[in-house]
Amino acid sequence: QVQLVESGGGLVQAGGSLTLSCAASGRTSSRYVMGWFRQGPGKEREFVAAITYTGSSTYYADSVLGRFTISRDNAKNTVHLQMNRLKPEDTAVYYCAARVSGSVYNTQNYNYWGQGTQVTVSS
Repeated sequence: QVQLVESGGGLVQAGGSLTLSCAASGRTSSRYVMGWFRQGPGKEREFVAAITYTGSSTYYADSVLGRFTISRDNAKNTVHLQMNRLKPEDTAVYYCAARVSGSVYNTQNYNYWGQGTQVTVSS
């Protein structure tokens, strides 16, 4: 089992920045791909970004490419999502997740999820 706890959400004006963090505990020795997803009001949960265990590969949704950066520190069992030039449409609950296998873009391939952290971007 892996436990994931997100932090860093909040209220920010459009154009601003936030950094989300995800702390992992439990069976952190496994080489999970870590991902960030989000779910806006009335919307389905959607892929935001993912990073392989070594950090050699990263993946982004088109909507955040060039604005968001995912990173990880395996020594500290943490994953971060740096979000710049935020837009009102980025408003959502952001979830950290750990994937065992399968496509990084598919929520169904992630076995472990955090409780989420709210990000609200005002216009």
